[in-house]
Amino acid sequence: MVDRSSQSSTPVPTDALSEVLQDFRLSGVNYGRCELRDPWSIAFPQQQLLRFHFVSEGPCWIHTEAQGWQELQHGDLVLLPQGVEHRLASKPDVVGDSLKSCQVTKFGGNVCEVVQEGTGSTSTLFCGSMALDANALNPLIALMPSIIKGCDVAGNDPVVGPLLAAMTVEASQPQIGSATVLSRMADVLVARLIRCWVNCSGASTSGWLAAIRDPHIGRALAAMHRDPGRDWTLETLAGVAGQSRSIFAERFSAILGEGAARYLARLRMQLARELLGQNMSVAKVASQLGYESEASFARAFKRITSVSPGVVRRTISGRTDIEFGL
Repeated sequence: MVDRSSQSSTPVPTDALSEVLQDFRLSGVNYGRCELRDPWSIAFPQQQLLRFHFVSEGPCWIHTEAQGWQELQHGDLVLLPQGVEHRLASKPDVVGDSLKSCQVTKFGGNVCEVVQEGTGSTSTLFCGSMALDANALNPLIALMPSIIKGCDVAGNDPVVGPLLAAMTVEASQPQIGSATVLSRMADVLVARLIRCWVNCSGASTSGWLAAIRDPHIGRALAAMHRDPGRDWTLETLAGVAGQSRSIFAERFSAILGEGAARYLARLRMQLARELLGQNMSVAKVASQLGYESEASFARAFKRITSVSPGVVRRTISGRTDIEFGL
């Protein structure tokens, strides 16, 4: 929500992406420290949450359907924004699922240690699953590639390299609170990787990336995503954008291919599906997304999605099976 009166003493970000990223946080982090002796191989199923893997030491390869096998270097971090199915292994020719033979120790919360004994070389990994607290990032995440390697973008962001080095030091000298420190570093790294990808992704004149980069439309877009349940009108959105009602409406449609009201309605229904999948009641979803009654929300939901919210709630399982990030 953009409230000028309550932010008079807060510096205003210079662009919409900064405004989105200032609220960037990882939540529901499931974190696993793995010490695996060669040979090993672990399969990771598709999930809705982001995944990341940090290689502290030892051999490690990653396989995705889109890019096949890629070798990961010591001190590298990979981000899988859409949580696509993939496999990690000490070598590409290792088959099977080593997780079944590993010793798993839970330390409380969502932190675990995974150990596979053996005589081969040791790989030390830190694997995590995470959700984003910032709804404004959801369309951006959908546009990103299925896998991003930290080393590939380090040359375009002077902060990434030192952060990866700091994670390596923290991982090699585990102490009390190391899991928390590493997860906070992952916060920063993921945000930097997202920003770097945006900056290197070209200069399209239409679509969501073009909209979030626009100094006027981007502010309104970020505001809608950060507070989708607010009673937004064309006038209030134009005010956030710093434009007249007519200029804002014309510019918004030109960049995104639809009006602001239609975009907001689709955004709300997308979020509604996610909340219903988490077993939230229809009434609570309606209230959270700014509808005056359950009936008005149900009508809007069916108009846009062609199914009732009750059907979605009964048929979509919001449970994501994640165990210590694996």
